[in-house]
Amino acid sequence: MATENAPEFVITDELARKIDRVLDEHEHDATQIVGVLLDVQDLIDQQYVPQSVAFYVAQKLPIKVSVIYDCLTFYSALSPTPRAKYPVQVCRSIACKVNGSDSLLDTVKKILGVEPGEVTYDGRFTIEEVSCFGACDVAPAIRINGTVYGHLDTTEKVRAVLEKFMQGGGQYGE
Repeated sequence: MATENAPEFVITDELARKIDRVLDEHEHDATQIVGVLLDVQDLIDQQYVPQSVAFYVAQKLPIKVSVIYDCLTFYSALSPTPRAKYPVQVCRSIACKVNGSDSLLDTVKKILGVEPGEVTYDGRFTIEEVSCFGACDVAPAIRINGTVYGHLDTTEKVRAVLEKFMQGGGQYGE
């Protein structure tokens, strides 16, 4: 699954120990694969599960690699490809659309200066449009690294959330 030009992701001894710790915390229970993958993904700066890591986890559980890739491609919180440090997931469910997710998406794009699927110049942010992540009660909402931020119905509220993650970078958007 590695692309021709992408360097192979190498599992360091330290990362292997951390992954082993995650597996221990989940009692090496293959029925907890989604939780395992979420925790493992959090160990990697670009918030994804590289091919070498997927094979490592599959071998350690044991579980078929195809099951891991089914999870990585089905669940929007997981990714088999590198993402920005902070993937900004915009909920596109009906509840969020009715409550202004189109406006929210436009605001996020304007503030970050990128379109969905693109990464900001510093590698901090990417915008991902996802289906419901269960935050209908606080729509419109975004999720960043597993944390939901809701009631984002003004530019000021959206900017306040994103500024928490903008430390040390240059100017974004306008």
